[in-house]
Amino acid sequence: MIPVLWALVLASQGRPSGLLLVLFIAGSFIMRSAGVIMNDLVDRSFDRQVTRTQTRPLASGALRPWHAVLFLGVLLAVAVYLLLFLNPLAIRLGPVALVLAVIYPFTKRFFRVPQLFLGLAFGWGAVMAWAAVRNQLDPAVWLLYAAVICWSLAYDTIYALQDIEDDLRIGVNSSAILFGAHMWIAVGIIETAMLVLLATAGWLESLNAVFYAGLAGVAGFLSQQVRRLRGEVSPSEALSMFKQHTVIGLVILIGIWAGTL
Repeated sequence: MIPVLWALVLASQGRPSGLLLVLFIAGSFIMRSAGVIMNDLVDRSFDRQVTRTQTRPLASGALRPWHAVLFLGVLLAVAVYLLLFLNPLAIRLGPVALVLAVIYPFTKRFFRVPQLFLGLAFGWGAVMAWAAVRNQLDPAVWLLYAAVICWSLAYDTIYALQDIEDDLRIGVNSSAILFGAHMWIAVGIIETAMLVLLATAGWLESLNAVFYAGLAGVAGFLSQQVRRLRGEVSPSEALSMFKQHTVIGLVILIGIWAGTL
């Protein structure tokens, strides 16, 4: 939801319509829920072998696959209904979100950095939100989309630290495994790219100095996380660091809004 709000606020110069806010907040919740169902359906055999995920309803057998498929159908039907309230360009972009959500759960089987594809899926809502506001896709939205991809790659790499031993044992790919001991360098580079992309998007949209001050504060906080990644990080600490990115996203959102004033 947060990247969608970034796009809505930036594209509308700080004044998004109430209808679009309701539609995209609801749509984010529904599509995120649908994505979780698809992921848990595809990964239920893996989840049974991972300590953190073995109690998930499908993995544990508390729910049957047909239960999940049925509820998934309900969610997608609601998502299509919400989509019909948008302009034609945003409607045409909608199916891409579904395709990305369907493909993502399979990527950890053949792609060394599945978290990158997660960013492609999670960030697409921002592209749709921009199209819904302006009925066109300006250069700034692609910079924003690239920033979301970088952000997702960074925070989900941290999240993947929780499962790194189980993932190695069962043969699942993750960026945490790929980056290994150099993860702190990789995350630092990726987050720097995110900040540069956001700053450039803000410059194209003529945001004021408050936005850049917010980015500077985010940069300082992220640098502390990167330094912490140089050492041993426990699963509980990795989860805590991952959750901090919600606050980071909200700070950026406030900065975008304040930067339009």
